[in-house]
Amino acid sequence: MTVDVRADRELGWTRADTVRTTIAVAVAAVLLGLAWYLSATEGEGVGGSNAALMLLVGAGLGILFERGRYCFFCVFRDLFEKHDSRGMYAILVSIAVGTIGYAVIFSTRIPTPTADNVPTDAHIAPVSLALVIAGLAFGLGMVISGGCIAGHLYRLPEGHLRSIPALLGVVLGFGLGFLSWDTMYSRFILGSPATWLAADNGYALAVLLQLGVLVCLGVWLLRWNPPVQGRGDRTVDATEVRRLVFFKRWPALFTGSSVGILSILAYYKDQPLGVTQQISSMTRTSMSEAGWMERLMPGLDERLAGCVAIVVHTITTNGWLIVGIVLASLAVALPGRRVRLEKTTAFNSVTALGGGVLLGWGAMIGLGCTIGVLLSGTQALALSGWVFGAAIVLAAGLGFRFGLHRKAAPGVF
Repeated sequence: MTVDVRADRELGWTRADTVRTTIAVAVAAVLLGLAWYLSATEGEGVGGSNAALMLLVGAGLGILFERGRYCFFCVFRDLFEKHDSRGMYAILVSIAVGTIGYAVIFSTRIPTPTADNVPTDAHIAPVSLALVIAGLAFGLGMVISGGCIAGHLYRLPEGHLRSIPALLGVVLGFGLGFLSWDTMYSRFILGSPATWLAADNGYALAVLLQLGVLVCLGVWLLRWNPPVQGRGDRTVDATEVRRLVFFKRWPALFTGSSVGILSILAYYKDQPLGVTQQISSMTRTSMSEAGWMERLMPGLDERLAGCVAIVVHTITTNGWLIVGIVLASLAVALPGRRVRLEKTTAFNSVTALGGGVLLGWGAMIGLGCTIGVLLSGTQALALSGWVFGAAIVLAAGLGFRFGLHRKAAPGVF
């Protein structure tokens, strides 16, 4: 995400600000009106309260992603390229908050956790070599394309035009994932354990273990946590409030805890967070109707948990979540003067497409992305979330180390 430093220093109101703010208010009104409409159509097959809720959850995520820079690409780039770990704390805190919330929900639904009653509605996936390969592909695709799938969804309204070929590549990647699913499933996934840390250990021990790991990571990352430069005394007036809300990056701890709370709400009322289910489902539907793949996919339609694709002909609650992310990120980027068209070339568009293919293939084989597997999976005390995340970090670290993001998009980063 590009930060306009001059805008942060010179916040004088201009005619362009009036136009941008008017558009932002209109977008916000559309969001709220759409949520009301979906809620009012409960039982009519159009939307319903869950669709309205997920639209608003998506709106909250879009605001937090955009203002808190909760972007896995940005966070990992800062860590590996700039040796700045501050963004990592948003991810760690969101996992910690979500872990506690998920454990509370689990305890009310499954009082005694065992390996035989793993919650099927949570993103607890099999741990296999396929998951590692998927994570490596996803991490590499993230570096090359300039963002993860969620990152492209919130950065596109900012004018990040490479997100268009990247998201197209995601769809193509899902298609390739479906075509290669039978091989990956039969060779690597079938029979692999879906390890749930709470099973036979109890929620208290599992939560304490996971929080302990998060604390250790947080302490270790302190070595790359540079001091924040003070800005001196400021008068708290309308201009300062505007700067804090729309221009200054929101604190990592606030952003992370808010994302964690939204993830708990989403799981409690509907389903775990994820941004790939609608995209993968529409891809699968199109391929099935075209006769390019079988309608029944082994494992995927029988027992696997995650952002699993199903044949659909409508917008699911996950689709409304995506709509909320896109519209809300636009609404908060406009007043902050962060909507500007990115320079694109044939070369960086092709690399974005290729990176998107890796993102889509990795998300299909891994049953989700950085939000659906890494975030929702770890929050659900699933070992698969940690394994997928570790593979992504490894691939991203190597990608940034060798400057693949700059080679894929010269002049952009």
